[in-house]
Amino acid sequence: MKQLLRLTMIPLLFVPGCATTAPDRSVAQAGRPPNVIVVLTDDQGYGDLSCYGHPTIHTPHIDRLASEGMKLTQFYVASPVCSPSRAALLTGCYPKRVSMHRHVVFPGDDHGLHPDEVTIADLLSGHGYATGCFGKWHLGHRDGLLPTDQGFDTFFGIPYSNDMSRFHRRPDDEYPHALPLLRDKTIVEWEPDQRLLTRRCTEEAIEFVEENADRPFLVYLPHAMPHIPLYASEEFEGRSPRGLYGDVIEEIDWSVGALRSALERRGIAGDTVIIVTSDNGPWLRYEARGGSAGPLAGGKGSNREGGQRVPCVVWSPGRIPPGSVCRELTTSMDLLPTIAAMTGTRPPGDRTLDGHDITPLLTVSVNATSPTEAFLYYTSHGELAGIRSGRWKLLLDSGSLHDVEVDVSEQWDLADRHPLVVERLREQAIAIDAGIARESRPEGRVEEPLWSPDHLPSEVESMDSVGAR
Repeated sequence: MKQLLRLTMIPLLFVPGCATTAPDRSVAQAGRPPNVIVVLTDDQGYGDLSCYGHPTIHTPHIDRLASEGMKLTQFYVASPVCSPSRAALLTGCYPKRVSMHRHVVFPGDDHGLHPDEVTIADLLSGHGYATGCFGKWHLGHRDGLLPTDQGFDTFFGIPYSNDMSRFHRRPDDEYPHALPLLRDKTIVEWEPDQRLLTRRCTEEAIEFVEENADRPFLVYLPHAMPHIPLYASEEFEGRSPRGLYGDVIEEIDWSVGALRSALERRGIAGDTVIIVTSDNGPWLRYEARGGSAGPLAGGKGSNREGGQRVPCVVWSPGRIPPGSVCRELTTSMDLLPTIAAMTGTRPPGDRTLDGHDITPLLTVSVNATSPTEAFLYYTSHGELAGIRSGRWKLLLDSGSLHDVEVDVSEQWDLADRHPLVVERLREQAIAIDAGIARESRPEGRVEEPLWSPDHLPSEVESMDSVGAR
């Protein structure tokens, strides 16, 4: 089934630069489907970019995209933890609908995103796009569940979180494991120097763009950081007043700038859509080593706004008006149908999606409003936690009701004043969740691992050898 789907779909693009300067196309070229670059950070909070108000982290490249494109201020991810959130972004579905809602994938797990699901890469790869994934995958790391099984032509990066290495695992972890660096499905290094991960994945993405500059393509760049543990290259370490966390964010900002420069050198910037966002909110329990949710309450793992409302910047010259701000409710599940609309393709018609085409919002069409009538919050273990409908947000466990258009910090519980709203939202949340459960599709499961505890390296003996701390 997946092979048939790929014959009718497209990948996203990104184009790096070379010494030769191509003719400049600073606005969209008529008749050419746009390249797409999706940059996804890990555990970056709503308040961790200077264009979202951080006073000491300096992000000039992302800020420039925002000033020349659009900043979304009510953009939500579908889970407060990474694997479910990433599944939702790539498929346009709630994690529960694709059975990826039961927390994150660990090295000993045999499950992941089912290869029959249609990802953004699947959607685009049959329409002449090249597709590449560079960074952290975390949607299954066995043969049949990796990026090259999910619509990507190539993959360079790590299969799960950077703390799942032999140097950062918990002492009580029953499954011995180490962190591999993969090219497609081949292990090219064990325990790579994490100080270089951001740079190496960016360079791989730029090389991919160079190789595919004459065709539309998708670059999915899911950075491994600022997930704990933090690492920055020598060039960036010690630069930010915010400390190592700020250094990491500023290196990711450099990465965005390097990608844009490559596009401009090849004269295809106007043929490209760039989306920069995060998979969930900041890991607050790590204090200075974690990020900031700005004015929002809560962080990673929480269903407060800071756990699931994240920064999102969208840039596309000639398509998105410069300096625009979208204050409507939007979600990461909207990316697949929106990218489909922007590239002239269609979402899969044989399954239910939960995202919506938000092109009218991005292009600032007259009277455009959010197509999301209700957004469900799920816990990090996939249990129904709450609902957002219009200005109202109800959390089911506490019964608290907040007007998050006014009270973004969720300080004032209005449940006692609006009991009918509480009742309506509770019933609506339960009904929508039940419908998702009825129509849920299976997760992918593969028994045979690509590597086992017997295959783990013995030559890497110290944290210093990989830059770990």
